[in-house]
Parts: sequence; C-alpha cells; structure tokens
Amino acid sequence: MSLVKKAIITDAGFASRYLPITKTIPKAMIPIGSKPVMQLCVEECMEAGIEEIVIVATPNSKSKEIYEDYFHNKANNVKALLEKQGKMDRFKSVEEVLNFPKITVIEQDTTLPYGNGSPIVSAKEYVKDEKAFVVLYSDDLILGQGDVATLIAEYDKNPNAKAIITSQEMPKEVWNKYGMIALKENGTLSHIVEKPKTPDLSPSNLTSYGRYLLTPEVFDYLVPSNTGLDGELWTVDAITKLAENGDVIVAKSKGKWITTGDPKNYFMAHLEYVLSNTDYADDVRKFVAKH
Repeated sequence: MSLVKKAIITDAGFASRYLPITKTIPKAMIPIGSKPVMQLCVEECMEAGIEEIVIVATPNSKSKEIYEDYFHNKANNVKALLEKQGKMDRFKSVEEVLNFPKITVIEQDTTLPYGNGSPIVSAKEYVKDEKAFVVLYSDDLILGQGDVATLIAEYDKNPNAKAIITSQEMPKEVWNKYGMIALKENGTLSHIVEKPKTPDLSPSNLTSYGRYLLTPEVFDYLVPSNTGLDGELWTVDAITKLAENGDVIVAKSKGKWITTGDPKNYFMAHLEYVLSNTDYADDVRKFVAKH
C-alpha cells in the first residue's frame, strides 16, 4: 500500500480571462460535461487512493463558501423534491459527491506573494508531516488515466526521490507558453525553462504542468523571500532546488493533459471530454459535422 494519502488542489485565482462569470463563481466550478473541473480533479485523486484532500481557495472571494457548499451540502430540499416527483435516480450524482474522501477547504494566505507556489504554502500545516503528498492545479485536466496514479506509482518505485513530476510531449509552436523540461544525463530533472521565447531556447519537447508529487523538503524553498520571475513565488523554482540536491523523477503522463486556462482552451477541453466520456458524443459529432 502506498504511503501517499493526501493531496492539495489549488484554485485558479480570480481568472480574469473568464470575467464576468468568475466574479461570482470560481473558474474550477465551470463544468466539463456535467461535472465541474474541481470535481474531476478530486476524482483523479480518489482513483489513485488519496484519502484526504485540501482545496486552497482564492481569498477575498466566495470561493471557499462555494466549494464547501458543493462538497458538503446534503441538499435535503432537492432530495425531498425528487422523492416527491419519483426521480430519485437524478440524486445519485449528489450522493456520489457527498461520499468523496475527506475534503477540507481553506483560503490562500493573503500575506504570501503572488504566485502558484503560495497556495501550496498555505496548506503546509496539513501535509508537513507526510512522507510525500500530491499537488494538482485545477487549471489542468487529464483525460484517460489520471496523473496522480502515475505520480504515486513512480514514488513507490523511487521512495528516495525528492519529488516526481509528470510531463507531456508538446509541439514546437507552443513551447513558449509552458515550462519546458531539461533533463540530467540520468534522465531525472535538471531544471525547467519557463516560457522560452524561441524554440532554440527550449531544452526539450517535454512540458511540465500542474501535477506534482512533493516531499515536505519543498517547504525549505517555498518561502516568501524566494520569489522569482515577475516577483512571483513559483513552484517550479522550488522543484529545481530539490533537483540540485537529489533526484526529481520525470514521469511521462499515461493520459492526455489539456489546459482549461483560458476560454478557447476550455472550450476545446470541454469538447474533447464530451466526445470521450458521454453517451451523447455521437450526437455532438453529427451536429459539428453539419456546421
């Protein structure tokens, strides 16, 4: 049995590219198919045997309240109505959510710098005594086999690793949008080049994204004074520091990573999910073919 039992899922910030809807709901609550992105991240953790999840919500917003309502509200009023209407089969999806593993929702610490490392630091008290834990960015969606299972399997084979990250090969024309992976001679991580301006500055065709297995040693480097590019606190900077002091394993994803970071990519992610995971996929294909 794996010793990795806890996960941190980070919210997507204020998601200004999605305004006006994100002034009212978190971006990770926008649906993919019939489920919000956040639920798909939780299910990826469940499938890998994770038993406790910490969701780090955007501060100074309704996000914490919305997540707590979604994952913990028993919706007895809805249940009573469906019972009265003889439609209790529709309540099964709610019961599935209520039977998820332990989910704790916290807000990001507002005293920390801006950056994708700050939500992880905000959840430090929940994972600092673990041998290792998993981090998911809710911007990122994995179709097919989830990356959390891959991360944990690699860690079980490499228990002395400082961290595990997943990777995916990407075409040259998008290398400037992502963190590109440089490998050591032994195939472990050397460093990550963030958004190389030209293809020749990319060390490989492997991109890193928001799926990590980290050890508590990462908190030695994820500190407010260690800001990097644009004055932000970057998770990849801390992972690079770990790689300087030991092995950070790079595991190729067994699924397909797609980002929901902007409306265009969200739409394509939604469409690809629908075509792969719903019973109305053929109807959608026919509709698209006519247009």
